[in-house]
Amino acid sequence: MRRLPKSAANLDDAQVQGMGVIKRVVPYLWPEGQGWVKRRVVIALLVLIFSKVIAVTTPVFYKQAVDALAPDGASAATFLGLGAVGLTLAYGMARLMTVGFQQLRDVVFTKVGQRALRQLALETFTHIHRLSMRYHITRKTGGLSRIIERGVKGVDFLLRFLLFSMGPLVLELLMISVILFFLFDVWYLAVVVLTIALYVWFTFKVTEWRVRIRKEMNDQDTDANQKAIDSLLNFETVKYFGAEKWESDRYDSAMAQYENAAIRTNYSLAFLNFGQSVLITGGLVAVMVMAAIGVQRGDLTVGDFVMVNAYMIQITMPLNFLGTVYREIRQALIDMGDMFDLLGQPAEVQDKSDAAALQVNGGQVALRDVVFGYDAARPILKGINLDVAPGRTVAIVGSSGSGKSTIGRLLFRFYDVNDGALLIDGQDVRDVTQDSLHAQIGVVPQDTVLFNDTVHYNIAYGRPGASEDEIIAAAKAAKIHDFISSLPDGYQTTVGERGLKLSGGEKQRVGIARTLLKNPPILLLDEATSALDTETEMEIQAELKAMGEGRTVITIAHRLSTIADADRIVVLEDGVIVEEGRHDDLLAREGRYAHLWNRQSEEETVA
Repeated sequence: MRRLPKSAANLDDAQVQGMGVIKRVVPYLWPEGQGWVKRRVVIALLVLIFSKVIAVTTPVFYKQAVDALAPDGASAATFLGLGAVGLTLAYGMARLMTVGFQQLRDVVFTKVGQRALRQLALETFTHIHRLSMRYHITRKTGGLSRIIERGVKGVDFLLRFLLFSMGPLVLELLMISVILFFLFDVWYLAVVVLTIALYVWFTFKVTEWRVRIRKEMNDQDTDANQKAIDSLLNFETVKYFGAEKWESDRYDSAMAQYENAAIRTNYSLAFLNFGQSVLITGGLVAVMVMAAIGVQRGDLTVGDFVMVNAYMIQITMPLNFLGTVYREIRQALIDMGDMFDLLGQPAEVQDKSDAAALQVNGGQVALRDVVFGYDAARPILKGINLDVAPGRTVAIVGSSGSGKSTIGRLLFRFYDVNDGALLIDGQDVRDVTQDSLHAQIGVVPQDTVLFNDTVHYNIAYGRPGASEDEIIAAAKAAKIHDFISSLPDGYQTTVGERGLKLSGGEKQRVGIARTLLKNPPILLLDEATSALDTETEMEIQAELKAMGEGRTVITIAHRLSTIADADRIVVLEDGVIVEEGRHDDLLAREGRYAHLWNRQSEEETVA
């Protein structure tokens, strides 16, 4: 996909890129196989054209009414068989119909526009979830949310103003120009065209300058928002280090830069508005002077003078918004460009076109000569061979950076191996669908992160659609039911942002209940208790052991005491397996595992 403009440096390419963005939006307004959408678009456009025709003929009734009221207005009284009062009523009815048809246009089109916005928002949200772990750990959540928010708003603005403001404005100007040419003379048309040309040139030039300032303001807004969200998400850390002043200064510094850009934006807006007023007023006065001279000469009636004024006001009113509309359209194209650029980010891990659903018969996991590195120049795993028999528990231990957590990420296919293969019951995980793979693996991470919702919601997340009895049974198995029942709102208690209202042990038990409800044949315990105190860890170990019964379990552990009863222990060091066997056998060898065990035992004794 063609890259879209993302900074002020390449705004010069915006016309070309902007057309690309508009082309991306068109299919949402004219979708294949959905006739009702196309019918609504056509009807909305027809109603729009009809409203503009009425709007352009409205000043004619005004002129005839004025002429009818003039001393020599008897001839005008015969216009359409209406007198001055009838013409005035017709003028009022025409104005009312103009507004009525504009509102009818919005009513007809609203469903189409909202459907397009919903589809785009859903497509973007879904695509973000498809992107790789590598992408998400390098992006800032606050900035990402702003890209989506501004992109969807940009589409909404583009649909409303480009389709129903800029297009209709051009149509109205053309019709008024034709009327001025035939009812008056070419000089009126020349003044109007020159005024509009100068107005558009001035507006676009100044707006181009303002767009650059606005882009800078948006960047500063995004930066400030990122800092605010990052600080609030790390509320506890801020408190631990007494860094409230530091965070406030950091946020204020970002807002100061935003303030500076916002001030320049407002100054430039004042310059734009005054310059537009000079041009519009000049054109209006010139045409009115010409009409006044025509009335004095007897070539025009007072009604003609009034009609020219009405047409000029009819032109200038929408033109007054041209700068704002143009700037917002340009900004909308930039914002949409950022969103479509996000949609254009390729998913690093994708299903093959012929990928089948994973069929788990026993849950055997095998790594065959697996080589992997987050950076190709620095491999983490260097030819790992590992077999986990169905229904067995294998623990993977090693020092920090040895690659043990990486094996868990590869199993869940957050990344694909660089070389070798990872198999489940003989099926390469790259050959099966990610949905079916994820459905067969349950994960209890080091720090269970909960949604800011109820306890019930967080447990039910393991299997949406589970019955109430199944949810309670999972909570009981995780030894968390009694605690939940003691809460004032029971299962409907809100856990807070990232589950902060619960203790570490309570969060882990909710996480265990959630995984039990999922009931997967393969279980990954990724340092599931290392963030807990020793007493809580010992309590939860019993639930984890019970959860592993009858399942294939891979335990990634830091505290060796938690995996002493594993069927097999694999010791990783610098990306290779240096030892494997049962706990007692490894201790007897007095190798790397025994060294790690003794060191941890000494640390616990000292503590």
